[in-house]
Amino acid sequence: MNILISDDWLREYLKTDANQKQIAECLSLCGPSVEKVENNVYSIEVTTNRVDCASVFGIAREAAAILPTFGIKAIFTDKKLLPLKFKNKVDYLSVKIDRDLCPRFTAVLIKNVQLSDSPDWLKQRLTDVGVRPINNIVDISNYIMHEIGQPVHTFDYGKIGKSKMLLRTASKGEKITTLDGKSHILPGGDIVIEDGSGRLIDLAGIMGGANSAVDSRTKDVLLFVQTYNPKNIRNTSMSLAQRTEAAELFEKGLDSELVSIGISRGIELFSKLTGGKADKYILDVYPLPYKQSRITVALEFIEKQIGIKFNKDEITKMLTSLGFEAKWNSNNLEIGVPSFRSEDIKIPVDIVEEVARLYGYFRLPSQIMTGTIPEPLINSPFDFETKIKNILKGYGGIEIYTLSLVERNSIYTNNILKIKNPLGQDSEYLRTSLAPSLVKAAQENSGEKEPFHLFELANVYIPNNNHLPWENMSLAGIIVNSTFLTARGIIEALLSELHFWGKLIPEEGANYLPGKRLSIKTASKQIGEFGELENGYYYYELSIEDLRKSSKEIGSYTVIPKYPAQIEDLTLSFPDKTKIGEVMETMKSSEKLLIDVQLIDTYKDFISFRLWYQNPHKTLTNPEVESSRNNILKHLREKYGAIQQT
Repeated sequence: MNILISDDWLREYLKTDANQKQIAECLSLCGPSVEKVENNVYSIEVTTNRVDCASVFGIAREAAAILPTFGIKAIFTDKKLLPLKFKNKVDYLSVKIDRDLCPRFTAVLIKNVQLSDSPDWLKQRLTDVGVRPINNIVDISNYIMHEIGQPVHTFDYGKIGKSKMLLRTASKGEKITTLDGKSHILPGGDIVIEDGSGRLIDLAGIMGGANSAVDSRTKDVLLFVQTYNPKNIRNTSMSLAQRTEAAELFEKGLDSELVSIGISRGIELFSKLTGGKADKYILDVYPLPYKQSRITVALEFIEKQIGIKFNKDEITKMLTSLGFEAKWNSNNLEIGVPSFRSEDIKIPVDIVEEVARLYGYFRLPSQIMTGTIPEPLINSPFDFETKIKNILKGYGGIEIYTLSLVERNSIYTNNILKIKNPLGQDSEYLRTSLAPSLVKAAQENSGEKEPFHLFELANVYIPNNNHLPWENMSLAGIIVNSTFLTARGIIEALLSELHFWGKLIPEEGANYLPGKRLSIKTASKQIGEFGELENGYYYYELSIEDLRKSSKEIGSYTVIPKYPAQIEDLTLSFPDKTKIGEVMETMKSSEKLLIDVQLIDTYKDFISFRLWYQNPHKTLTNPEVESSRNNILKHLREKYGAIQQT
């Protein structure tokens, strides 16, 4: 995930003389990557496992540990917590929660708040990180989330029926309208909060309910800080396509100990910016407080994995600067993992990674690879695929990339595989053909009136009993606003350039128009098909591996004839539904002097051919050509009822 942090906000927690460029470079070398610095704002990429860095607070903590390794002084200035009194029961709110859904639930009542604009300094900081200021109450919530990485929420206390909250999973079909005015029908299993009146007032971890929102008449606010089961949050967010900053944080597994900082910071800011007064007791339902995990790792293991020798004190200094407890027992290092790294640091090699990155990967010794350079693969499938792509691009084809997951209605067979955890109905199944994806792509470009040709090389997935599916690399293409002959010509040209050993044989097939489908065969095996679909598009699909096996790197050649050929054009008419391909094959087989025949034109029922007559031993005379022509016409009349046009 990407976050924005202003320099002045960062320096509230990070005391250093380093300039912005130095901070950005050092962080990028040993921690979160700073993509750019613009107008005193850092744009930082935070990896999914490092949600503890997704805030001003987290980046400052990282920078304070990293900068000293570059000889730059830096100190992390933590916020002091207010003297808080946590209780698992309070007078102002009655709650019932499922601890599997909500590991920690805290709330505090703040009375007599004054709704107004936020001060300019707060507005500026929110604007710098891409958040639009709204009012002081809403802005406090957004400010805390960006500052410490812990989402907080505020309810209008007067709108919570009977001052009760029940945190539970939603039943399928329950409805809630969120703060943005959108109404959602819940899929079930979503974490929701119901008040004492039976209303849903919060889509927990994602967005509050509109019916409990703070407005201009709000007097008392319930400040609400929790952690949730990340799986539930992720499922709901993706199912409803409701991606909020809070959801992106919660789904990565937040530190429950961070809640204390969040509630303390909230009380402090509410007092300062709204004039509200917090109740002296904070509701805190925390049935399983964090118990520090411990890891033991040997010095020998660290040195072997990284490849250099370390001083024990050097390792201790690096790890303690990151918030770990580190104690040596002989040559074994005992590590106490801080709560904010509990989901990320699990095994000894994780500790090795922390030492290596803080030491600096760029400082580790390197060695140029030795040995001979391996020879390229003979007849590599990748080279063959590249050759196909280049050929099709030469004929005007445009390569596209589509998703392997499709909806049920777009698959033409019942022998299919369904995904256990699909993101939506449009991506529930693995495709067994590239046709659905290419047809969809063609339809999305239906406004184009000129001919166009889209193609794709990708896997299709064929069910294999109870095993993993067969993954077959396929080539498929779709040609739009063209003619059958032009589309067929592209396929024949491709096969010719690949020196394909096989034939295109007319055969009927499902989803193709009658008489408009060709099977692409080698020997007796079908390796692909081409034809006109029922929607008018021209479609082809071939098995890449079968095509590769039946193609040659170099085609066959014949000696250039010594004697010239005689060439003539012949126009014939045929009864309806005569297959011209079969006619051309008959012409070739019926006369040995005919070395080639091509279809050159069609007009209504008239078909024009170009014929090449040649004798390898002499120059043909006109009577010899005439005899050959008559022999061909005789066979065509007898077999097809052909009539010569003059």
